[in-house]
Amino acid sequence: MKKSILKIDSIDFGYSKTNLIYKNFSLILNKGELISIVGASGSGKSTLFELISNNLKPSNGSIYTKKISSIYQDPYSSFHPSFSIINQINDVVVDMDKNELKNLCKELSLDENLLDKKSYELSGGQLQRCSILRAILMKPDLLLADEPTSALDNVIALETMQLLVKFLDRFGILLITHDENLAQWCSDKIINLDTN
Repeated sequence: MKKSILKIDSIDFGYSKTNLIYKNFSLILNKGELISIVGASGSGKSTLFELISNNLKPSNGSIYTKKISSIYQDPYSSFHPSFSIINQINDVVVDMDKNELKNLCKELSLDENLLDKKSYELSGGQLQRCSILRAILMKPDLLLADEPTSALDNVIALETMQLLVKFLDRFGILLITHDENLAQWCSDKIINLDTN
């Protein structure tokens, strides 16, 4: 039986009452599924993540979600430059399992020694892998991935998505992307906000 980890039921939302971004919008995401949200800039992709994260409230309808972790577009803004990567992972991961950390680093092709460095000492690709590592170690039910490959070159972008898809046995992924080819390749379902 499928386990729902995100249920959006008939929500309305707009930054003004006369200009609704979402009207009667519904979505169900199950564990093991990847749904992509595509659309032009300003179509409401990031707003949807803010609603799911409970940073914004819909004017109608409801949103139910289980435990969330997030991966963002710019890995450099995801880590504070003054502290090591491992310190910042320890800040958000409860009861760190050293064996799991080691195994995940291996799966992510990430040298464990890089975790002792600060964000500015790593490449964009290495740092985005650190973002993925942190997100997975938080043991989410739902992973929100906001343009996680847009700051990376094409080869590393594909590798990054291949890594994320490998972990779909652990959670479901809601992906924001402007790359329709990427969405076609990895998604169980694509929601195009331009046509809603």
